Amino acid sequence: MSIPAFEEVMLPLLQTIKDKNEYSLRQVEESLAEHFQLTDEERNAILPSGKMTYLYNRIGWAKTDLKFAGLIEQSGRGLFKITERGLRVLNENPQKIDVEYLTRFPEFVEWQDKEKKDVQEPITIKVAHQSPQEMIDAGFQTLQEALHNDLLDKVKSISNSGFERLILDLCKKMNYGDITEHTGKSGDHGIDGIIKEDRLGLGEIYLQAKKWDANISSKDVRDFAGSLQATKSKKGIFITSSDFTPDCKEFIKNLRSDSTIILISGKELAKLMVEYDVGVSEENSIKIKRLDNDYFDRYM
Repeated sequence: MSIPAFEEVMLPLLQTIKDKNEYSLRQVEESLAEHFQLTDEERNAILPSGKMTYLYNRIGWAKTDLKFAGLIEQSGRGLFKITERGLRVLNENPQKIDVEYLTRFPEFVEWQDKEKKDVQEPITIKVAHQSPQEMIDAGFQTLQEALHNDLLDKVKSISNSGFERLILDLCKKMNYGDITEHTGKSGDHGIDGIIKEDRLGLGEIYLQAKKWDANISSKDVRDFAGSLQATKSKKGIFITSSDFTPDCKEFIKNLRSDSTIILISGKELAKLMVEYDVGVSEENSIKIKRLDNDYFDRYM
């Protein structure tokens, strides 16, 4: 069974707390996970924001709607319980409870109307399978993926030497240490840059940057590994604007235990550039705040 939509959670949530006892979201989450017979993978699936599980998030928004409809109420620190109205609703044996069902309660309609007035243009606050937090995360994810694609297209349009310098810029932004451009020098074994992990040069990481359209083959990676051996280095980073063939990763797995080579594909490169603000600028930012129950506990 898949993770239930937040509207699908409403009726089982109300049924779970019908004994009039106080419950926390965590307690309800465990009960509903069993009710819906979710697998461990479904129980632990995390939102793109990484803040909480899908199930916990959907239960939270279902609880919010039920609260504004007067079917449940806050009863203490992070606790809630069913109301008399909620019990009456259960006694009616509804087949389901969703947003449309809740519009029979004036308080819920008033809350929805207030939400609509608080935005500049009419928007859909919820859809059947997503909570507001999920819609925000999904929208952000879509924008990020579009940015990654645009960024990678731009990277592929620059010169080979420009790509190598871009990689060095990225490594500097990532605070890797003292970085030296090493392109085109005699005896450099094809190495494009050197990262000195300490000022004395006791640890060095060698860089290889390839702006190619075709995928990097295992031969290319083997040649890079050979260059590292020639320089007596044990650490290397191979970065490309394309991707690596499957046998490249197999080759890396079989390296000597004292040697390490990190492979960074074009997609991973774009993500790192966004994360470390290389080739991108901030257009807008939004802070999403939540209720701080710990603050109000001091006044209970």
